Amino acid sequence: MNTEYFEKRYSVRAYDQQREVGMDLINSLLGKAVHAPNTGNMQTYSVIVTTDADKIAELAPSHFNQPAIRSAKAVLTFCLDFNRFNRWCRLNGVEPGLDNLQGFTWGVIDTAIVAQQFCTLAEMAGLGTCYLGTTTYNAEPIARALGLPTGVVPVVTVTTGYPAECPGTQPRLPLWAVTHEQVYHDPSDEEIHEIYAEEEALDSNRRFVEENGKESLAALFAEVRYPKAANEQFSRVYREFLKNQGISL
Repeated sequence: MNTEYFEKRYSVRAYDQQREVGMDLINSLLGKAVHAPNTGNMQTYSVIVTTDADKIAELAPSHFNQPAIRSAKAVLTFCLDFNRFNRWCRLNGVEPGLDNLQGFTWGVIDTAIVAQQFCTLAEMAGLGTCYLGTTTYNAEPIARALGLPTGVVPVVTVTTGYPAECPGTQPRLPLWAVTHEQVYHDPSDEEIHEIYAEEEALDSNRRFVEENGKESLAALFAEVRYPKAANEQFSRVYREFLKNQGISL
């Protein structure tokens, strides 16, 4: 089994502007991706494919104008979709029961699985991809731009195109930090320091910490990149959007 692809894969945030990504290729890849596992074979997801440059530019501010979307040749918004399933149930005289935390969890997991299946297939076909984690931050304007009806929620966005860069792999935590045999091993303080030592030692991270005036990489993550106040604000906005989309958490 050749595992080299998985060991050396990386995200691409700059795409070749001279090479288009046609819908025939995207549909071929998605046709394979939808064979990913999903809950009850309900496939409670939909994918909005955006290739028009003006439409991509309309979406860009909702993703904080990241380089990955500014140069993307195609943007795929993977959405939890209860609209289709709910209507099918009601047309058959029954009331669906997915508008709750359990149903939402199923939908998010299945949407993420098919998104990753697409990314793997796209990269194996020579494309580059990049996940945009900003999708849930600005779900409402994204939904408005894409014309999403009640019951459809954007979960994750993937940009793609032919790579114009080769950034290389990013470090990962040591395998022993994320795997546990039989039962969970709660790491000691010394092991915690060891787990994050390599990331903390990277020149890029050290510069990032210094530029932001922080004492540690942990402080940078907790106070600059993902601060609690911002997380709580985005959570309030997202929860309200979900409520308006017919999902109660």
